[in-house]
Amino acid sequence: MTLLDNLGAMLGDPLMQRALVAAVLVGLAAPVVGTYLVQRRLSLLGDGIGHVALTGVALGWLISNAMGLVPSDTLAVPGAIVTAVIGSVVIEIVRERGTTSGDVALALLFYGGIAGGVLLIKVAGGTSASLVGYLFGSISTVTRSDVAMTVVLAALILLVGIGLRSALFAVSHDEEFAKASGLPVRALNVAIAVIAALTVTVAMRVVGVLLVSALMIVPVAVSQLVARSFKGTMRLAMVIGVTVSVVGLSITYFQDLSPGATIVVLAITLYAVVAVARPLVRRNEWRDPHPEIDDDVELARERGEAAPEDQEAQR
Repeated sequence: MTLLDNLGAMLGDPLMQRALVAAVLVGLAAPVVGTYLVQRRLSLLGDGIGHVALTGVALGWLISNAMGLVPSDTLAVPGAIVTAVIGSVVIEIVRERGTTSGDVALALLFYGGIAGGVLLIKVAGGTSASLVGYLFGSISTVTRSDVAMTVVLAALILLVGIGLRSALFAVSHDEEFAKASGLPVRALNVAIAVIAALTVTVAMRVVGVLLVSALMIVPVAVSQLVARSFKGTMRLAMVIGVTVSVVGLSITYFQDLSPGATIVVLAITLYAVVAVARPLVRRNEWRDPHPEIDDDVELARERGEAAPEDQEAQR
């Protein structure tokens, strides 16, 4: 079969169609939230929320079994959403009040989330293996209802993350200035925490809770090497997120590899390539540090005066 035949077969597969839709949405949404987290120096927040979401998965499993629902993980994703949102709000409150340092709060989320998930899944009648698909992603299990939920949540994330970009940037960059400007800082901080939680649950099926933070952060890190503004960083990160998600997923269609791991490795490889190439490209490139200000030479010549170097030569 030719390459076009293989691509046609892939695009004609209903499973891959659902998976590609999910991958594109995750690739768009995750870097939007990641841009704010990087700005706030909370790059590992996604990992902490992911572990809390794991407890929500097990809790949803337990409730499904108690209600006699089939399959047993019917409420796993809704449980993850609710638990992740609650966990993200709690950590934001802890961070705001300063009663516990941010790294300690994240550590509590890490360890408590993993421990809670393992304990609850045992109580629900499952095993630790039942959580593997949520830990590392399981794109083959994406259903129509999962895609519909992903569309709704991704739309909400993009609406908040892009629609409130100016206000969220102000809060992420300088909280004190944002307060002085009259912005609702607490509400905006909670909004960032909530959309981070939603992003984790959206990406859970594609890359898994253990790797979701990488998809949120690495495209942003690549963009920061190239882009010169916050808006430019976010836009380029979204392009990179979609690209690595689609390419990584396509590779796993032809090779028996983990989609989540492949996507993350592609993103990290891209970062390494850009980091190495960037100094080589810009080594001999001079840029005016203040392009908005006219040079002294140009100002002098406009006034009919001798330029500074000409004055020095005349002396």
